[in-house]
Amino acid sequence: MMKKLATGFLAVAATGTLALSLPASSAGASTSPATTSASDWDDYWGPYYAKHGLAKAGGWIGVEGDYEDGNSVHVKGRLYDLDNRTYNQGGKCAYVKFEAADDEYDWYQVYARHYCGYPGYKTFQFHEDDVYAVRAKVCQYNPYTHKVSKCGSWWDIYDAEEV
Repeated sequence: MMKKLATGFLAVAATGTLALSLPASSAGASTSPATTSASDWDDYWGPYYAKHGLAKAGGWIGVEGDYEDGNSVHVKGRLYDLDNRTYNQGGKCAYVKFEAADDEYDWYQVYARHYCGYPGYKTFQFHEDDVYAVRAKVCQYNPYTHKVSKCGSWWDIYDAEEV
């Protein structure tokens, strides 16, 4: 019995040492921005927060093509509800909204999502065609009055001039 235990411990120790000494494989070990064959440009965005840090969003954006020839922007992310208060205590849900612009920087809303579920998150994704820039803002949302409040700043996550 002791021999089996000792052999098992040695096998685990050897495997752990071997795994630690090997270089990371190219499959998913990188911490740099994702580069996929489907996108001409991509990057991670966020995390961005609502005022007082009670909601958070972050994710990835990829752009296929360029603005002059017609592009397609893909956004993926997670929206986190960080407000642990009850609704009677003033608690609210997480909310994120995105706007896109043309080359004149005329902004229009392209996507919005709210999530109520402290301490969890909700994934989201959307795409928009023929955009010059994309920006995001994280806020809080009252599910009873349907009002958005406690917004953080606008954050540029893509601008055709900067890529």
